Amino acid sequence: MHNTFTGRAPVSAIRHALSTKREDDFAQWYQEVIAEAEMAEESGVRGCMVIKPWGYGIWERMQRRMDDRIKAAGVENCYFPLFIPLSYFAKEAEHVEGFAKEMAVVTHHRLIGDGEGRLVPDPEAKLEEPLIVRPTSETVIGAAMSRWIQSWRDLPLLTNQWANVVRWEMRTRMFLRTSEFLWQEGHTAHADREGAMEETLRALEMYRDFAETELAMPVIAGEKPENERFPGAVATYSIEAMMQDGKALQAGTSHYLGTGFAHAAGIQYQDSEGAQQYCHTTSWGTSTRMIGGLIMTHGDDDGLRVPPMVAPHQVVILPMLRDKPEDAELLAYCEDLRKALVAQSAFGEPVRVLLDKRPAKATQKRWGWVKKGVPLILEIGGRDAAGGQVSMLRRDRLWNDAAKANFVGLPKAEFVSRAAAELEEIQSALYAEARERRDANITRVSTFEEVEAFFAQDKRYPGWVEAEWSRPTGEDLEAVVQKLKALKLTMRNTPLDADPVAGDCIFTRRPAVERIYIARAY
Repeated sequence: MHNTFTGRAPVSAIRHALSTKREDDFAQWYQEVIAEAEMAEESGVRGCMVIKPWGYGIWERMQRRMDDRIKAAGVENCYFPLFIPLSYFAKEAEHVEGFAKEMAVVTHHRLIGDGEGRLVPDPEAKLEEPLIVRPTSETVIGAAMSRWIQSWRDLPLLTNQWANVVRWEMRTRMFLRTSEFLWQEGHTAHADREGAMEETLRALEMYRDFAETELAMPVIAGEKPENERFPGAVATYSIEAMMQDGKALQAGTSHYLGTGFAHAAGIQYQDSEGAQQYCHTTSWGTSTRMIGGLIMTHGDDDGLRVPPMVAPHQVVILPMLRDKPEDAELLAYCEDLRKALVAQSAFGEPVRVLLDKRPAKATQKRWGWVKKGVPLILEIGGRDAAGGQVSMLRRDRLWNDAAKANFVGLPKAEFVSRAAAELEEIQSALYAEARERRDANITRVSTFEEVEAFFAQDKRYPGWVEAEWSRPTGEDLEAVVQKLKALKLTMRNTPLDADPVAGDCIFTRRPAVERIYIARAY
């Protein structure tokens, strides 16, 4: 693994803000980042979390930026019920089989006392039909589409909803795999395969560009192998990101559903010649899992590093208050600085600035914001105010070569004029660092023995391999899946922009037709 865990100064010289280092225990480090950055906490319900203001603020920024992209494509937001009748799922056998083990079921609508001080379901309040707490909304949205679509003039129908879903996970991890999570799910209906495929790939490209532009998280966009398709889909596409421990994270998916869901839900239209046709449908989604990806892509041994485009606060001003009369003059200086920064524009929006007036020690507040990953931290003391200066700390360059906090002193006016450029540089630098790390940790192999040898190395974080394969199906594909499962590996996707193939499949030794990425994954 190309090691970027160590920072700029000698590791032994730095006293980091976190007690766990990434290279020592990546899983524990991840949990510590979430706790110390005050992003989320346990809720008391297994697999469900309380998303705290800083974590939810990041989600709100992601949601707003994504929503703008969705609406720019002509998609309209709707909202559909949390509860879905069981009969809706029964119409789509392959789909329900894929989610059956994860479904939460509501069977009663009232509780009563049992005479011993406990509440129990009222036997007289049993529902005539069980309700499923939505794991995804294809079935209920399909029912609505069957009512809304009558003619070819009603197509394409482009909808999206922002909602929560429930999938009863056995092994949970905050943001990455929770029983309840937040997401957006797009659902569209089209007259033909061409229109539906165009929409499927448009959504995939939207996700790729969002991940790389807004989250500074490099991803591979491609098609999932047959065994990894969404239940009931004809084709599933994904964006795959490499985390700092070398594992893959599926960060967004887009599915071409063919006409299967349309047949199950009766989504038909009358074409221009008067004949009845079934619609071709799609679905696509991203979730709060992207926050987990952001943490594991950009975090360091001092906590989170948030790309400026999705940071709730891009600049935090920390006045070094001393509980003395001169504090008023210092606060006035900081407020004037805040107003000047808010008047600047970065990424097409006013710079987001917080003036932290809390009566805590400046160093304590500084390290709190370092762990939260705010892009720019400004410490302003009495001498700074008197001299018209600011002391700037860039979160992506926390330490200098002397293993000290890398503060840079600048005249106030100069900092204000370059603040937007600093934020844009941080955004680019985070992406470049992650892209370099990813590319350095993808290894091409030409035989399955090389795959086995690669992942058998004495490396805690080995990365991915890229191989050529023949796209086997049926029993041949199942044999591939089992060989990889024995090594705790999965096929991630076949990249859309891959180099041409020139050899044989590493599994079947037949002529290869495409390239595929193989990795351990979340």
